[in-house]
Amino acid sequence: MIRIPLLMLVAAGLFGCQSMSPAARERAQAQAPAGALLEGVYDNHEQVWSAREQGGAVAPPHVRIVIEATPKREWTLWRIHLDAASPVDARWAMRLTGKEAGGPVLVPHRALVAEPRQGAAFDPAEWAALDACALRGAGEAGMLRMAAEAGACAGLAPGIGVQAALLPLSVEREGEWLRVRLYADQARGPDAREDARKVQAYGGWAAINGGGPQASADSRDWHMDRSVQLANEGGRTPLAWRDGQPSGYSLVLERLAYQDGNVPVLKLSVVEDSTGRTLAYAWADPHAERIGINLGWVQAGLERRADGR
Repeated sequence: MIRIPLLMLVAAGLFGCQSMSPAARERAQAQAPAGALLEGVYDNHEQVWSAREQGGAVAPPHVRIVIEATPKREWTLWRIHLDAASPVDARWAMRLTGKEAGGPVLVPHRALVAEPRQGAAFDPAEWAALDACALRGAGEAGMLRMAAEAGACAGLAPGIGVQAALLPLSVEREGEWLRVRLYADQARGPDAREDARKVQAYGGWAAINGGGPQASADSRDWHMDRSVQLANEGGRTPLAWRDGQPSGYSLVLERLAYQDGNVPVLKLSVVEDSTGRTLAYAWADPHAERIGINLGWVQAGLERRADGR
């Protein structure tokens, strides 16, 4: 085994840090306004992985949803990406109000201009309401559950174009989950939806020996990267040599559940890029603040970022 006292000292310092606990995050989330509850990055990586492992006939598509705040309290911007042979991207401005007696209403809007302004320059006038696709339902502390009338929304779809496939027909937001049924999901059955989980970011360091897996125990040819960033829903980052060239190996971080979903884990893997083969992996609790791996010739230590992004 190759031993590097300096790297282990860095890891010990990293793993000794403290961050907000998952329970504290959930309490803060439950107290947030409804619009703030929606904000975040969501990914259904585990749902897709699980379907492939079980060999299901119709696997769900891989979907990533980014929901951003705007200067307008009731408005959020949604960017939805469908990862497929022919990828599809859609963006919507969503206005969440609670004016109706029946509960909150989430009205999707499509852009009226090619490049609508974002951030501080966001302007609702650049978006047109799709009232027939409005989602209605219930909202409580830390929870939203809404759905649109698919039949009424169908009349608008042809005029929207291919992006209509990624128009939300139902939204459930609770805990770490954003469960969304998209317009395109109707083709997969009445219960089809994307179970997307809020993405958490991890940061830290990685070091790879210039000798690769065959590095000698006395080799000091270490290539260090102290700016590693990985998302926990299938995030992947290549390990590079100090000159920036790819080493041929990558780190992958993902939340998975084994044994029919009864054993949830956070998994950090070292993958061979040319074959996709996993050379080794480490497991931790799915809400772990820290995770690391040491194979001698490659080492890494990651810590959950305080802002989660």
